[in-house]
Amino acid sequence: MRKEWDKVAGDARRVLEGNRQRGVSAWGGQRYDFVCPSPTTYPFQWFWDSAFHAIALLHVDPELAKQEIRCLMQGARPDGFMPHMLLWEKSAHEAALREYSITLADPFYTATIQPPVVARAVLRIHEATGDTAFVREVLPPIRRFFRWLKAYRDPDDDGLVAIIQPDESGLDASPKYDRLMEISHDPPEETLPRLRRSMRRLFEAYAPYRSDPARIPALGTFTWEDVMVNAIYADGLRCLAKLTDLAHEAEEFAARASRVRAALETKSWDEKTGVFWDLAGWDDEPARTLTFSSLFPLILEDLDPRKATRLIDEHLLNEREFWLPYPVPSVAATEPSFDPTWRTNTTWRGPTWINVNWYLYWGLRAHGRRDIASELAERTVRMMASSGTREFYNPLTGEGQGARDFGWSTLVLDLIAAEGGNP
Repeated sequence: MRKEWDKVAGDARRVLEGNRQRGVSAWGGQRYDFVCPSPTTYPFQWFWDSAFHAIALLHVDPELAKQEIRCLMQGARPDGFMPHMLLWEKSAHEAALREYSITLADPFYTATIQPPVVARAVLRIHEATGDTAFVREVLPPIRRFFRWLKAYRDPDDDGLVAIIQPDESGLDASPKYDRLMEISHDPPEETLPRLRRSMRRLFEAYAPYRSDPARIPALGTFTWEDVMVNAIYADGLRCLAKLTDLAHEAEEFAARASRVRAALETKSWDEKTGVFWDLAGWDDEPARTLTFSSLFPLILEDLDPRKATRLIDEHLLNEREFWLPYPVPSVAATEPSFDPTWRTNTTWRGPTWINVNWYLYWGLRAHGRRDIASELAERTVRMMASSGTREFYNPLTGEGQGARDFGWSTLVLDLIAAEGGNP
């Protein structure tokens, strides 16, 4: 195992170095210096990717971890909004618009969000370095973003934030969205064209309201309370409570974190099946497609222990659903839409992702299941030792798929360190 750890850690460090992008943007002459997800496939800066990169960079150079967040914060808007993509290099904009289903609020950034992993990243940096000056520097825009989410993305005031299109969760083509996106998983080769058509439909519906973003969730075109997004949101609020040095803010963010967790347990938990379901539309219809998101509240330390036990024992460790040879698949193997071999040429429909394993690893440890966490880490390292640092992996064979030298897969450095290895 030690040889595999060393091999995987060395490759991760190579990727973090090789994926670095530096320059001066035509956007106000701002300097950029960050790790992109993939120089050939994803050369821009993505919001949650950079948060994951910062955590991995702690095991290379903590100053580079801070730089990742500083670069990201240059995209923060005065009203609190943070875009999911920063397109620093203007010469690549036309290709990006052709390649990705995105809409821009400005030539240099998108009009959409991604999960707020950044608060967890900043807490990890502070825990590793004790650098309070850095926290004071980057905390104000992050704090504003969490307040923006509450103001603009919780139209029914139930504590849960809503996304307005699938890629705002980062899970662009997850089959849990298929019904609202009018996508059939058969034949597989039609999935991607249907997704692109549906994304254009959303963009057209939202176009008249881009200047007033509070109105968009109220349209009901695609209003979705995503379990994974809200678990990350609750975790982020808890992190902010620990990061702030103001007592009243700590109380505010801790109370909001508890409210989000309670809303997930009240509204999304299904006692019969023992999982959490996303809620679709204004009617909060449970989206009963079993994906890893249904397990994601495991990342919350204050989750009801009985619910955590059911998630782990009945589902995560279920060899028919999620405990495959190379877990954790993004879709349960029992689902008709399960696509481990990437036949649909779209993401999040079956393969295993390292950022999911990373989150669930720490969730397992938080709920006293370190043995399972260690097994998950070992299988993750074994998979990467044979297939390299890829975007995602076949959960049955461990074969690497998608982009090569993928940035957030370097989170494996954090798993190796947690297991006592040398990252």
